Amino acid sequence: MELDGPTDGRGRGRAVVITASDRAFEQIYPDRSGPLAAEGLAAMGFAVDDVQVVPDGEAVGLAIREAVAAGASVVLTTGGTGLGPRDLTPEVTEPLLTRQLPQLAAQIAQRGIDAGVPTACLSRGLAGMAGRTIVVNLPGSVGGVRDGLAVLEQVLPHAVDQARGGDHP
Repeated sequence: MELDGPTDGRGRGRAVVITASDRAFEQIYPDRSGPLAAEGLAAMGFAVDDVQVVPDGEAVGLAIREAVAAGASVVLTTGGTGLGPRDLTPEVTEPLLTRQLPQLAAQIAQRGIDAGVPTACLSRGLAGMAGRTIVVNLPGSVGGVRDGLAVLEQVLPHAVDQARGGDHP
């Protein structure tokens, strides 16, 4: 899967969305957060692959590794950032990050808190770089993804440009 190929003309690159959810993976209920994240990335000008739905845990780390190895500019995960016993997305993401972006993760949580969702402070999602790929863990809820996209649309194109070696305008 070659990801550094053509884009939609804006040159943003390719994006991969990974939904971490045992229940969505087992088709107990449909994944709603992954398609929302993909739609948001496409609106920012990224060419977005089909959403990958994987079970919680190590499968998330494997999917991130594969996307990074294939040259994705951005990897967004949804789900697995809470306090449940199988919510391990941050734990499988952290060893893959070469640089962390803690303020980006903090801004995403703060956006949820400001929107009146006090439990947003419980999200343990990480943000950072794995090589030249920007990786961000978003909550699994539709509202959490909306909050994350609201923050990301302000900074993600610039972050991708910087990760590629771009300079400030």
